[in-house]
Amino acid sequence: MPYYGGMQGGNGGFQMPMQQQQPQMPQMQQPQQPISDTPGMLPIQESYIENILRLNKGKQATIYMTFENNERWNAKIFKGVIEAAGRDHIIISDPETGKRYLLLMIYLDYITFDEEINYEYPFNNQSLAQYSPR
Repeated sequence: MPYYGGMQGGNGGFQMPMQQQQPQMPQMQQPQQPISDTPGMLPIQESYIENILRLNKGKQATIYMTFENNERWNAKIFKGVIEAAGRDHIIISDPETGKRYLLLMIYLDYITFDEEINYEYPFNNQSLAQYSPR
């Protein structure tokens, strides 16, 4: 680190050492995610809705949604077979009509199933006592 001494400057007659600064690149860290052993499934992070829906792909569901500020219909119910789910959407198909629906998660209220659902607990069967309270 070079030092530039001398009698000039505003710090009692001394100048502070100058440091050469190099631009620093922000380091992006990839979060460690458990890997799903189910073919075609994305890694399971937590018990997010899209992961629960993916575990129940092919099952009949009733999806309740609310669309605020809509004069035609404020709430709507969709029934169909779960085909896919993403972070912001659900895709279902109506087996009677063959029609497919792309539903946005932002409007989702809740979902019901007429049968038992598949659900993988997000903490790998570890006790909740190991996690600090919020």
